[in-house]
Order: sequence, then C-alpha cells, then structure tokens
Amino acid sequence: MSVSTTPAGRIPLTAIFLLTLAPMMWAGNAVVGRLLADLIPPVTLNLVRWSLALLVFLPFSWRTIAPSSPLWAHWKRYAIVGLLGIGCYNMFQYMALHTSTPVNVTLVAASMPLWMMIIGRLIYKVPITLPKLFGAGLSLAGVLFVLSRGSLANLLQLQLVVGDLYMLAATACWSMYSWMLLYTREPVEIRSDWKGMLMAQLCFGVLWSIFFTGLEWAVMPDLHVDWQNPTLIIGLAFVVLGPALLAYACWGIGIQHVGPTIGGFFTNLTPLFAAVLSVLLLGDMPAWYHGVAFLLIVGGIVVSSRR
Repeated sequence: MSVSTTPAGRIPLTAIFLLTLAPMMWAGNAVVGRLLADLIPPVTLNLVRWSLALLVFLPFSWRTIAPSSPLWAHWKRYAIVGLLGIGCYNMFQYMALHTSTPVNVTLVAASMPLWMMIIGRLIYKVPITLPKLFGAGLSLAGVLFVLSRGSLANLLQLQLVVGDLYMLAATACWSMYSWMLLYTREPVEIRSDWKGMLMAQLCFGVLWSIFFTGLEWAVMPDLHVDWQNPTLIIGLAFVVLGPALLAYACWGIGIQHVGPTIGGFFTNLTPLFAAVLSVLLLGDMPAWYHGVAFLLIVGGIVVSSRR
C-alpha cells in the first residue's frame, strides 16, 4: 500500500495537523487517567470509556454493524485491530498510571518510533533507513531532555517498575495496531470510510474490554467505582470525546497519509503537550529545556520524513 507524501518527501500539512492533534489529546488522557486512578479501576475505566464512545458514535455509523455491511467479511482482522488498539493499549496505559509515575510512563512510551521500525522490518519487511534511525535518535533525545529537565543526574535516578512494563506492552500493541491500519486488504471504499473503520474497531474493542474487565473484577472483587464524584464524570466525558473518538480518527487518517514509522515520531510530542497542560492546569511555567526538547523532537520528525 502506498503512502501519500509530497514529491519532495515532505509530510502533507493535513497529516501534520492530524498527527499533532492526536498526541495533544493523548497528553490530556494521561493527565486525566492519573487523576481518575483512585476513582475507578484501570481496566474498568477502559471499558466505560470505550462503551460510552461506542454509544456516542453509533448514530453516525450504525450501518457499519448492519448485517449487510461489507466489513463483516473482514471481521477477523477487525477483531485483532480492536484487541490491540482499544482492548489492550489503553488498558495497559491505565494500569501503568496506577502503578508507575507519569514520568516513567512517558519515558517508556518514547520508544514508539523504535517499535514502529522494528515491527515494520520484522513483520512487513519495511527497510529501516538512516534518516529514520537518525530521526528516532533526535526525537528520543528530545523526550529524554524533558523527562530529565536538562540534567543527566535526574535521568539516572529513574527506576523502572511493573507499571513501566505495562506501558512497554502498550507501546508494542500500538505499534502493531498502526501497521495493521496501513497494510490492509479491504477494498478502497471501505478503507476510505474512517467512520466505518473506527466503528468496527469500537465494536470488537468493547467486546475485548468486557472480557478483560470481567477478569479484573474476578481477581480483585473488592474494587469499587466512585460514581458520586463529579471529577469522574467530567473526566469520562473528556476521555470519550477527545482521546478516544477525535484522536483515533485523526490518527487513523494521518497514518494512511504518511505510514506508521513517520507517524510514530509524532507520538513523542505527547510529553511536550503534557508540559503545556501543566502550565494551564497547574501553573507550572515552561523552562529552557522544553524549548530544546521541542526543537529536537520536531527535528526528528523532519529528518525521518526525508527519503
């Protein structure tokens, strides 16, 4: 499947906008996910989030799940895509936010471009080019600059815990999910209908989430959900409309423009957007290292997009 880029190898402006908006929403998802950690179990949060997203999206794409829909011929593929992108990725991320610090979670997620290249090479036989390797180095350096606050001593003090392993699993699932969005055998009329593709993912993703939530409550029957807390209601509204529906739509369309490898570099904008949210919500002013990190990450995106 070909990737839509300009003749000079530059990223289309439409793809830049879409692949930038998605990390902006996901930065908010990390902040809100941490905020809701004590109000709802992580796997249950994933189920409630995507169940509500399914209900919101249903009026706009209900024909996708009609018996006559052509997507049912590809149900096995969408069962796997729903498992990776909805059933597993966000579940592991919310579990990570329960057991690890946001700094560590962001650090592990910064390995996304490397996962994209490795999976692309091993499974889809996509060559790893020097520009992409150099771009991955620049982008990862930018993220590390933010996490370490410009100090090597801060970086060396970071310790990986169980939650970081959850985030590592989430990153691997997302990388595979992104490649599956690009390499598909569906007819063009199906691939071009992003609403239908997202609806198919939602249906199977919610089914997987029901299964995982059942396991969560079976293993830990003393869990509870604080439905009376308004923070939970407001947080759910945000993660459903923003990081779920809007971000996934932007990511899916953007990936079809530039491919998963280049798209993976945009995910490293997430910690920078998280820093901006800290300014807006917590009053923390940006520091000099945020500017340096921004230049490194953007430089990685630009370099990796060159052929």
